[in-house]
Amino acid sequence: MTKNRIVNTDETLGYQSSFIETELTGFDLLIQPLLNKGMAFTQDERDLFQLHGLLPADQGTMESQLERRLKALDGFTTDFQRYAFMRDLQDTNETLFYALLVRNMAKLLPIVYTPTVGEGCQRFSEIWRKPRGLFLSYTNRSRIRTILANPRYDKVRIIVVSDGERILGLGDQGAGGMGIPIGKLALYTACAGIHPELTLPITLDVGTNNTARLQDPLYIGWRHARIRGQEYDDFIEEFIQAVIERWPNVLLQWEDFAGHNASRLLERYRDKLCTFNDDIQGTAAVATGTLMAAIKVTGTHFKDQRIAVFGCGSAGCGISNFLMRAMIDGGLSEDEARSRFYLVDKDGLLIEGMPDITPAQMPFLQKMRALTQWSIQEAKNVSLLDVVRNASPTCLIGVSGQSGAFTADIIEAMAERVERPVIFPLSNPTSRCEATPDDLLMWTRGKALVGTGSPFPPVHYEGKAIAVDQTNNSYTFPGVGLGVLATQARRITDSMLMASAKILADLSPYVRNQSQRLLPCVEDLRSVAQSVALAVGQQAMIDGVATPLSDIELKQSIQKLIWEPIYRPYHLRRDVGDCV
Repeated sequence: MTKNRIVNTDETLGYQSSFIETELTGFDLLIQPLLNKGMAFTQDERDLFQLHGLLPADQGTMESQLERRLKALDGFTTDFQRYAFMRDLQDTNETLFYALLVRNMAKLLPIVYTPTVGEGCQRFSEIWRKPRGLFLSYTNRSRIRTILANPRYDKVRIIVVSDGERILGLGDQGAGGMGIPIGKLALYTACAGIHPELTLPITLDVGTNNTARLQDPLYIGWRHARIRGQEYDDFIEEFIQAVIERWPNVLLQWEDFAGHNASRLLERYRDKLCTFNDDIQGTAAVATGTLMAAIKVTGTHFKDQRIAVFGCGSAGCGISNFLMRAMIDGGLSEDEARSRFYLVDKDGLLIEGMPDITPAQMPFLQKMRALTQWSIQEAKNVSLLDVVRNASPTCLIGVSGQSGAFTADIIEAMAERVERPVIFPLSNPTSRCEATPDDLLMWTRGKALVGTGSPFPPVHYEGKAIAVDQTNNSYTFPGVGLGVLATQARRITDSMLMASAKILADLSPYVRNQSQRLLPCVEDLRSVAQSVALAVGQQAMIDGVATPLSDIELKQSIQKLIWEPIYRPYHLRRDVGDCV
């Protein structure tokens, strides 16, 4: 067990500590990612901790280390090489990793997160070096409680878990899906300031049906077809019960579970522990917040929107549910709100009477009588183009994972019917995006308001550089987690997530300057997370699921949790009996 202690000059400052105590010395100290400072250890610390000879003679600084790492990053020719470099840095010197990320958010967020994390998951077995997080394999199902019991996890407050079956738009990556929990938790720290020792990435390795992974001699996971049915459910239940026993107040975030599992697992466990599914609820919150910001530009009302969603899995249905609730809040009846949604899947528009409709899709089936006036050949296999021509949607959202699905004829038809079409091709990674911002702005003659799941550079159109808003969950989930921890919330309610959407819309730079973008710049994600945390924490108290605090106390609780990635002086701890 690593014995170290953060010591504060003021207990209200939490992780903004003045120094760190540890009993580790020499090589044992240098191999701890959260303690290693590399060449930035001072001469006094090298004396005290027996580091002479293990480090080069020069005493460096964080600034010189950052400069060296940035030079190395710029020397690589591919983003995957940069991803591998950053993963290695995280496992070697975690403070430096976060300092580099926080100071270069726009440059490095696409490397440690989407879109590069997709290739990182596909090739995770190639670059696995050191343990990070937990791989809970089906073969070790009887050992889950023993594995979780290790004292190194005593402080865990946030878990991100995946079974690797639906990684972004890339499908089943098996154990390689660990890249997603690692990447998500890196954003909890970089964006919300949550200390890394409070976080734990977990992959539930229940096998894979990806033939390429199974045939890869380097594959690090369990070489077995995916466990299904009751065996799978029993394994999930064993995991959840072990988590609740180990950490009764933990926040557990589900990531990249396949649609047939994502919704039902969320419904099964959302009232048993503090949990949410970021693909369903987080994506819905950020899409709602961005649309709320967009209608400030269009000058319309939320209840007057007509929404076409291409892709009717857990993400598409989750977004639709969230938007429908916002419409109801805006004054529509439930039936009126439902009628304004047009969900299109591989078999066309979802219409009453269609076979194989999931429970999540059921509320959004269009009634046959609503199509009687449409100009279509027959009321089956109604295409997205048919929907655009007949329903004139004001907003088009893509979560299909189908590259190029938003074609020129679809977008041009939308622009003919709507003055300022709102178009969100949200599928990740970039290779799965339904359309590029360049094409969308060209096809709409510069009128479209575009939000994408992956980052894109500004589009140059008619002599102007038009910023592309990355409608990404990183705008909401880090702040949601920070608000939950600050209030010790016991559950995550839909109202709390809606609060995150509303505050994101309020933070739109467009509100203050109509020449600006819809969403704050990526460089501002730390301040965004704190605003989201405040709104979520306040809503948690209104909903009765959190510790009552005044606004001042809530702000203090949020600030107490925020950790800054800077090097602190080290003191040698000699009496280790009361270490924590």
